[in-house]
Amino acid sequence: MSDIIRLLPDHVANQIAAGEVVQRPASVVKELLENAIDAGATQISLIIKDAGKTLVQVIDDGKGMSMTDARMAFERHATSKITNANDLFDLHTKGFRGEALASVAAIAHVSLKTKREDDDLGTILEIEGSKVVNQEPVVTTKGTMISVRNLFYNVPARRKFLKSDNVELRNITDEFHRVAMAHPQVGLKFSSNDTELFNLPISNYRQRIVNIMGAKTNEKLVPVEEETELVKISGFVGKPEFARKTKGLQYFFVNDRFIKHNYLHHAVTSAFEGLLKEKNNPTYFLFLDVPKDSVDINIHPTKTEVKFDDEHSLYAIVRASVKHALGQFSINAIDFDKEPQYEVPYEYTKKNTSSPKIEVNPDFNPFSNTGSSSSSTSKSTPSYSKPAPQAWESLYAGLDDSSTLLDETEEVSMTTSMFEEEKVTRNIFQLQRKFIISTLKSGMLVIHQNRAHERVLYEQLLKHITVQRGTSQQLLFPLRLNLPVDEVSILTQLQEQLEQTGFIFKTLANNVVEIVGLPIQLKEKHVPEVLETIIRDSELDLPKESFSQSDRLAATMARGMAIRSGESMSQEAMENLVDELFACKESELTAQGKKVFINITGESLNLKFN
Repeated sequence: MSDIIRLLPDHVANQIAAGEVVQRPASVVKELLENAIDAGATQISLIIKDAGKTLVQVIDDGKGMSMTDARMAFERHATSKITNANDLFDLHTKGFRGEALASVAAIAHVSLKTKREDDDLGTILEIEGSKVVNQEPVVTTKGTMISVRNLFYNVPARRKFLKSDNVELRNITDEFHRVAMAHPQVGLKFSSNDTELFNLPISNYRQRIVNIMGAKTNEKLVPVEEETELVKISGFVGKPEFARKTKGLQYFFVNDRFIKHNYLHHAVTSAFEGLLKEKNNPTYFLFLDVPKDSVDINIHPTKTEVKFDDEHSLYAIVRASVKHALGQFSINAIDFDKEPQYEVPYEYTKKNTSSPKIEVNPDFNPFSNTGSSSSSTSKSTPSYSKPAPQAWESLYAGLDDSSTLLDETEEVSMTTSMFEEEKVTRNIFQLQRKFIISTLKSGMLVIHQNRAHERVLYEQLLKHITVQRGTSQQLLFPLRLNLPVDEVSILTQLQEQLEQTGFIFKTLANNVVEIVGLPIQLKEKHVPEVLETIIRDSELDLPKESFSQSDRLAATMARGMAIRSGESMSQEAMENLVDELFACKESELTAQGKKVFINITGESLNLKFN
């Protein structure tokens, strides 16, 4: 029998490696930006076209490469960062594996132009699918410019599974944010389709975070500083009142490298215990400086997963540091049992106390009539006339014996087949502030109030978006929200459809969104939460078909605007909700396919007792 094991060609091996290293355009952005940082650049420009599918270009003013180094950089496992295995535990650079450029060159058209400061001429190198098609000297400035075009041009299956441009651009922006936050000493620019999104000057950590997230972020940050033998912690956490339901604004950096670590995330979350609303997540930007031999980052090619020597001690230090920072800035848990009217202002402790003065009117006679008293007494004593007694029988005049003061039942006419066709007596009440219980001819109806209201709102909003414009209530005082640049961009893209539902807003300077009109059903206090939900769902993926996009938007808004479980409802509100629910085209399920109500028949109740 012939041998069956063969050595794969280099270009095939590179394509296989690219599956791990280059998952999407954002992966290319991460690798190229980190290479520019390692090259000692002080100014870096990132240029994107069509969310990286057409072009990803990074220009830096780093030290550049020689002609030989430029060619070697695209060979597998060729790197200038390490020389032996021991160097893996003493890393001073972002990259070290020597796989990124070889993987990128295997699935794209790559052009590299580079020059060292002391060289007269630079080098231009062009590679297509791991094959060098051109290499020659060129006149260029110091630094490196690398352009990656037509990503996955020879792997159509991978290109087909890429998300929409909005989602891919969001992922690229996330990678840009991570590199920018870790290196405020480097100026960075980011342009997409000839539009400049970010222009970040050289600054400190706090200024860099504010420049990325918006000017009003500055007032939301609480500094965290702690230094021990095991770790040095610096950075910021967000004040509890600015916590959000999304998990986007959570950043851990270890030795200036972005990481994801659920264990340390739990440490920060536990430090906020008692300070956050239910399901809200803390915001944090924490920079950990640990000895290089105490952390292993060679876990995955993306290098976002790490292992620490002593995770338990690190957990305790992070938790204590965050808790100390929150306490230092007088951010304490709210005592809901304390009566605010009994609180004494702090400045009152410095005032001198004095005995109360009691004044007595010696001429006051409670048994004398105002008219018969002396003139002096009438002037000093306020006049008071007791109202004439009223016969209690007059309160019930006009009522016959069959009348009642309050009747919890009323005669209603139902048009659906679930209720009797003739007029019936319908009892309706709220259970646990979550369910609406209504009687039927055949038994009992249990309605989930949140899902029922969500279904009603969904059909109303979808009609407004696709058929007719919704009613908008104008705000007396416009509501201003400061959001990150990418979230403002998402709202701008959805502005036309949001205005159809009743949202009227405009964008101002410094990433501020000014809202002047709201949908008639939406309360002002729920606006930030509803917009946050819309942005979060849009970041996941927006279908390209306009109807599907409208459907997604209507479902998202309905979920954010619906009455919450735990809110009490009046009798009239419950009856209106039930009537509106069964007037919907689909009343049994929400837009997400969740059951809205259940019907408990008399027969099923009988079975419970048998």
